[in-house]
Amino acid sequence: MQAKNPKDSRTILTDLVLPSETNPLNNLFGGELLARMDRAASIAARRHSRRIVVTASVNHVAFNKAIPLGSVVTVEAAVSRAFKSSMEIFIDVWVEDRESGKRSRANEAIYTFVAVDETGTPVSVPELTPETKLETERYEAALRRKQLSLVLAGKMKPKDATELKALFE
Repeated sequence: MQAKNPKDSRTILTDLVLPSETNPLNNLFGGELLARMDRAASIAARRHSRRIVVTASVNHVAFNKAIPLGSVVTVEAAVSRAFKSSMEIFIDVWVEDRESGKRSRANEAIYTFVAVDETGTPVSVPELTPETKLETERYEAALRRKQLSLVLAGKMKPKDATELKALFE
């Protein structure tokens, strides 16, 4: 399997915030944003693996900025690291200023997807080769996040989490 780059999986979804998608403060529901992020991440994972993919976990979500009714919202997702059958997807959410059109980062998230065959059995995915400084930072941090998750789940001993230990040495 030939390695791929994050740009090969990049997915960009742009849409408006409609009245039926807002809370009583006229801001986008968090659950609606989660669904949009899940769709974008799913497409990115599928582009990378060229397989059926399923959401394994939502590792991190930061709702840093409210997204008001009528806003143009762009969700950008790309694979940040590939492991054996799983892929970490980093998602950036942008909102456009109504007057200037300038984009600002509103939210971010990190999802994990697993590639599976038609029976739901995990299958191998291509490796990922980062190209930019940001892609390399996200790629390296992904291994630390995975090790932390495994330690917290009791699936890895803290002494074996080499990337985490390196942070404290």
